[in-house]
Amino acid sequence: MLTILNLKNFSPAVDIALADVLIAIENASRDNTTVIKVLHGYGSHGRGGAILLNLRKLLANLKKQNKILDYFGGESWNMFNQKTMFALKRDKSIVGDEDLGKANPGITIIILKDK
Repeated sequence: MLTILNLKNFSPAVDIALADVLIAIENASRDNTTVIKVLHGYGSHGRGGAILLNLRKLLANLKKQNKILDYFGGESWNMFNQKTMFALKRDKSIVGDEDLGKANPGITIIILKDK
């Protein structure tokens, strides 16, 4: 099942948001969840918010350390994207996701490793 982490509802500071993401990854891994969708918003000036930028840096490091399989931005969250198709093979519930195909840069998709 797709896990959704909504950071937009309470607008946390960057360090708290990143800690929440790390906790979500840990919990999802323990629960055998394979995909997490993080709702973080895009920033009020259209250039990308601090959470978005720092989250993607964190995820790049986690991928480099082989702690997650992959990640990508919501602007690529569509059925024509290879990473989306890979995530779909791992979790069929993605097909019904309300953000799928909306090119929303305010979300990030994290693909977790198998246990």
